[in-house]
Amino acid sequence: MLDLPDISADPARQENIARILVAAEKLFRHYGYSKTTVADIARDLGMSTANIYRFFASKGEIHQALCGRMLEQSYLMALNIRNQPISASDRLRAYAMGQYKMTLETMLDEQKVHEMVVIAIESAWHVIEKHIVRIQDLVAEIIAEGIAAGEFVEQDPVIAAKCFASATVDLCHPQMVAQCLGKTYQAKPEDLIEFAIRALKK
Repeated sequence: MLDLPDISADPARQENIARILVAAEKLFRHYGYSKTTVADIARDLGMSTANIYRFFASKGEIHQALCGRMLEQSYLMALNIRNQPISASDRLRAYAMGQYKMTLETMLDEQKVHEMVVIAIESAWHVIEKHIVRIQDLVAEIIAEGIAAGEFVEQDPVIAAKCFASATVDLCHPQMVAQCLGKTYQAKPEDLIEFAIRALKK
């Protein structure tokens, strides 16, 4: 497992890491991940390639750090919805639709960003797996509260969260979202979400 740089280290190191990530994201978005090299990032920052390697062992490690930042935005959105004072059904509905809109807006609007996400998913990085587990934990908490309130049928909330994720994966997996856009034979996002929520109810 690859250990990413400790961005909680001393301020100077943290600032350099942040600068590298900003420059890398700009170049990845403009030229694409595959066409951007560590030397390109160093040149954009006016520093040597060797200096980049003081903070990141490879371009892939830079990519993982960027991916982690994008996924953190997704998690914070889900956490905010999880804490809203509304019914469990409404929170699941808001979460699933929010993830779908975020996938469309931040990952599919720009082809270069889509390339970055696809590479991350295909590489099965730990940062992706960790994100999935964190999101499923939040969904399980929402479902557990729905069960306690009598809104959902008695069941194992952890298993239910995994099933809910599988039922709505078309709405948050970038490749699947891209493939389903404009396909009339595919269920609409709203209908798919309602179907998944009804499966939890009495």
